[in-house]
Amino acid sequence: MIKKKVFLEYKYFSFLSIANRNLLIRMKKLMMMLSTALMLGGVASAQKIAFDEYDLDNGLHVILHNDSSAPVVVTSVMYHVGSKDETPDRTGFAHFFEHLLFEGTENIKRGEWMKIVTSNGGINNANTSDDRTYYYEVFPSNNLELALWMESERLMHPVINEIGVETQNGVIKEEKRSRYDNQAYGNILPVVKENMFKNHPYRWSTIGSMEHLDAATLAEFQAFNAKFYVPNNAVLVVAGDFEKNKAKEWIQKYFGPIEKGTPLKKQSFVEEPITQTIKASYEDPNIQIPMVVASYRTPSMKTRDARVLDLISSYLSDGKSSKLYKKIVDDKKMAFQIDAVGFSQEDYGMYILYGLPMDGFTSADLIKEVDEEIVKIQTELISEKDFQKLKNTFDNRFVNKNANLEGIAENLATYYLLYGDINLINTEIDLLHSITREEIREVAKKYLNPNQRLILDYVPVATPGN
Repeated sequence: MIKKKVFLEYKYFSFLSIANRNLLIRMKKLMMMLSTALMLGGVASAQKIAFDEYDLDNGLHVILHNDSSAPVVVTSVMYHVGSKDETPDRTGFAHFFEHLLFEGTENIKRGEWMKIVTSNGGINNANTSDDRTYYYEVFPSNNLELALWMESERLMHPVINEIGVETQNGVIKEEKRSRYDNQAYGNILPVVKENMFKNHPYRWSTIGSMEHLDAATLAEFQAFNAKFYVPNNAVLVVAGDFEKNKAKEWIQKYFGPIEKGTPLKKQSFVEEPITQTIKASYEDPNIQIPMVVASYRTPSMKTRDARVLDLISSYLSDGKSSKLYKKIVDDKKMAFQIDAVGFSQEDYGMYILYGLPMDGFTSADLIKEVDEEIVKIQTELISEKDFQKLKNTFDNRFVNKNANLEGIAENLATYYLLYGDINLINTEIDLLHSITREEIREVAKKYLNPNQRLILDYVPVATPGN
């Protein structure tokens, strides 16, 4: 009876909201105006993110955030499943499902998902990390019920068959070719990960192995869905302009009947500390300029040390005013580029520095300059001026993270699911403000030593005779 009833309601929604497609441009403009207003206010006057939370009987956690600044509503579901929940011989499943669960449901025909969204004035997307998978829709606020129904359909009635698996297999192979195999420097992260982790599933890339996906049976995909895409392994967020009691009624109506899944028992993986430099090399046929990479393993993003390392990363390598860029690129002209990327993750993270040496300089030359700056942080307190600049930078980031409804919805889900503390959406900046210059020095000593890192020479393919 549930299937028939919701199918009729879907038909009703589809005809009711056709006119809303013209609201999409207006909706985006309003969201941009809201973002600007929040950003101009700064941290001191940034609006506190208010929210309500509760659980359904099936274990689904629900978070509601009201904001009537624009007639827009974001509906999102984050599942606590990522590439780290795969097995070594079946990698890529979580990312595969990011695509597969748009194929259709028992009540949404194959190929109709995007059509329903766009014809009702909405946009939607999804993304996968090592730790979680996230789906969201942005609709005019009068289409909240449609959004909730669609996400409940994805959870309750997904169609996982040979046609969908074969189709998405081809899509993902093309994605891998374009983003990894045929992209200049496209395999840096996979190579870094496989060298930085020996035991933890972080050692493989999120996109996984095409051979593993080819070898997997339909039954394996169906079992993965049954295990991880269950209400007690997810959080639903509704953010925007809506009437709270009505939203709760619809959430119960569409998500309440979904059966609770078998409680998950997730494995824990421990990595031994890196105690001597790991040296590796990789040849990339798509590049002409070599790159040197220095990667340090960092603790869980939930720790205080991880936040201190975020400050250190910004100080050393965030933009053209950073210490490393000004020294190595601007002043000494030793590199085309010096930069870094931080990977904050649930179990472990990485701080990855990379540089492109100019002619006449080597990878070793760049590493020497990097090490000199790190030693300064380890032995001296950064200046009060630089410390204040860091605080200003992170104040700005804090405002930007919550500057639009899409960001707020994802942050609410992330802080609940991965951090275990939703109110960090309001208080994390206080944690950053409490960090001292002395802590920066001590944490740099603890994690950023030459014997605790990977040095990767990422080079062009050698030509015969060279």
